[in-house]
Amino acid sequence: MEVRVLKDRTIPRRRFFPSKRPRRVNPNVFWLFLCGLALLLFLTLPLLGIIGRSLVGGTLGKFLTTPIVVEALKLSLITTSITLFLALLFGTPLAYLLARYQFPGKNILDTLLDLPMVLPPAVAGVALLVTLGRRGFIGEWLERQFNLTLGFSTIAVVLAQLFVAAPFYIKAAKAGFESVDINLERVASTLGSPNLRTFWRITVPLSLPALLGGVVMSWARALGEFGATIMFAGNFEGKTQTMPLAIYSALEGNGGIEQAITLSVILVVVSFAVLLLFKSLARYSILDSNNPTEKE
Repeated sequence: MEVRVLKDRTIPRRRFFPSKRPRRVNPNVFWLFLCGLALLLFLTLPLLGIIGRSLVGGTLGKFLTTPIVVEALKLSLITTSITLFLALLFGTPLAYLLARYQFPGKNILDTLLDLPMVLPPAVAGVALLVTLGRRGFIGEWLERQFNLTLGFSTIAVVLAQLFVAAPFYIKAAKAGFESVDINLERVASTLGSPNLRTFWRITVPLSLPALLGGVVMSWARALGEFGATIMFAGNFEGKTQTMPLAIYSALEGNGGIEQAITLSVILVVVSFAVLLLFKSLARYSILDSNNPTEKE
């Protein structure tokens, strides 16, 4: 019987010692990077410009404690907080209804909820004024029956912000609820868990990243609202003058560009801080859902 000894095959040297020739840059990656860099510079340079102008010129310290800045910032934070609370309170059940149930007219309702997001703010202001103003078909009745005037008041600021900002949260929450497997809710129900407890213990945690994203978009839209607010609520310092309206008043009045820059910088810093906070919370919720721990 002949025995053959197989010689070890040597692995080509190029596998261990790759070529030292420089790699060529992928042209596709280069153009993608170039286009992205151009857009990034376009979006960030104006913001960095107003921040640098306020620091170099000393306008931030000069106008930071003026009454118009303090009152506008306080009013914006208060009204947007109320707006966000109302959007969560009434928008969450509506988003869950649209995500889980089928009923006649659902597509029409879904389209109506999208409409405020694409309407010009001036149209939203006119619509609110015609409906809830002193001569509106609901506003006039409220004033006659309850002596309640909504137009050109702080309540009008909240209503204007809610009209344009709530749809952003509803759409995001609806997408989040749709991403949760309905079988998980059914299993929990068969195990005796109440529907409300199933919603808070299963549905909300699994859809939390989408909910937080909706909160961010809704709050940011409410904070930057201008057109509907000035038409339905007016521009009264300390009463209806939010940060965007204060910037407009500074440019038109005695404050000038320097005061407008101060207000803009404050708005940019506050918005960036809140967005960063919510993004961190969303990232933490995603990591927490990917690494579940058993709870007693």
